[in-house]
Amino acid sequence: MTRRAAVFLYAFAGWTVFVWVVFIRNISKDHTHTTGFKVVHITLAVISIAFAAGCVAVVGRIRRRDAERAGDRPRATTSQDG
Repeated sequence: MTRRAAVFLYAFAGWTVFVWVVFIRNISKDHTHTTGFKVVHITLAVISIAFAAGCVAVVGRIRRRDAERAGDRPRATTSQDG
C-alpha cells in the first residue's frame, strides 16, 4: 500500500470518527427526537466508528508488513542519535 493511499484512509477514518462523535453529542442533547430514533442512529454511529477503527488497524498492519518486506523498517532512536 502506498503512503498516499494510507494517508487517505487514515484521513477518511479520522473524519468518520469526528463526524459521528459530533453527531452523537448533538443527538444526545436533542429532546425533539424519540428514544427509538436516538438508539438507531447512535447504533449506526458506533458501527461506523468500529469500521473506521478497523480501517486504521488494517492499514497499519499492511504498512508494517510492507516496511518489513522492503527492509526499511524504522529503527528506534537512541539518545546518541541526537
